[in-house]
Amino acid sequence: MARPGRRASQAITIQTVADRAGVSAMTVSNVLNNSLKVRETTRERVMVAIRELNYTPNLAARSLASAATTRIGLLHRNIENAFLSSILVGALDATSQLGAQLLLRRLDGPDPVEIERQMHALVDNGANAILIVPPYCEVASLHGLTRDFPVPVIAMSPGDDLPNEHCVRIDDRGAARDMTAHLIGLGHRDIGFIRGGRGHLIHRSRCDGYKIALEEAGIPVCPDLIADGDMSFESGLAAGEQLLALERRPTAIFASNDDMAAAVVSLAHRKGLDVPGDVSVVGFDDTPIAVKIWPTLTTVRHPGAKISAEAAARAVALARAGSGPVDRINIYLEHEIIIRESVARISD
Repeated sequence: MARPGRRASQAITIQTVADRAGVSAMTVSNVLNNSLKVRETTRERVMVAIRELNYTPNLAARSLASAATTRIGLLHRNIENAFLSSILVGALDATSQLGAQLLLRRLDGPDPVEIERQMHALVDNGANAILIVPPYCEVASLHGLTRDFPVPVIAMSPGDDLPNEHCVRIDDRGAARDMTAHLIGLGHRDIGFIRGGRGHLIHRSRCDGYKIALEEAGIPVCPDLIADGDMSFESGLAAGEQLLALERRPTAIFASNDDMAAAVVSLAHRKGLDVPGDVSVVGFDDTPIAVKIWPTLTTVRHPGAKISAEAAARAVALARAGSGPVDRINIYLEHEIIIRESVARISD
């Protein structure tokens, strides 16, 4: 005879309990982890909902997870993006080597309510720590979703520091400054810049680095030379069209990722322009497309796999260390300017 009670109980999540008790999912997690920050009346309401819903399997799974296998959750977005694919590979390799399991959850948009729901879903499935990619880690920090969260949360490659999260990243601002300085060193003065999507912190931080390099060289920042993209190839085409249509065309264009830079190279070819003879083009991330186009792309090497491997190792260590106060981790890995064929010196 089937046991419908048990199957129904297994379908219950923290969000189900939260809805029954009229509180947030985070409040339920705090009750389950005996947080002292929950008012007694709220705690009792949550416990009543837990009893009414027979919410015991998830509690048992949580206990088993801490006693046996270490599970690391990863919130990701479309892994067709080459940089995010490298993030996934690094996390898989590191957790495998450390004897931990990697639990994956995909999100299709930066909705804070859905991000919080999926974070708690990972905890429901036994995650002892969570890794998050941008822009979700940035949204989670902005909305305070990681503050007092029941398990450690580590942001991988956010575009800037996040005050409420552990972070493993490069210095995006410094990397963009170094690339712009490289172009200036080759004699370029009219340098176009394509920003990343507005939902990412790199929209600001990488553009800041570009502006800092110009200002240090005594070159005025020209707003007409800054175009917006959203990290996609298609947006790179539109931004490149805007920059290459200027009356005073830039001699170099720096795109915030390799996909947009590759789009600019393609567009220049269509317009009969030589790269790098007529316009130099550089990117950011050093993804596989950088060496699949012609000319090969000068770019910033952003070590995604190393970042996620380091973040995963830290997550495993935090998970196995157990509860207790932990100083915020903020680790920087080195970036590198990779010189290829898409850049030329400006002749006197």
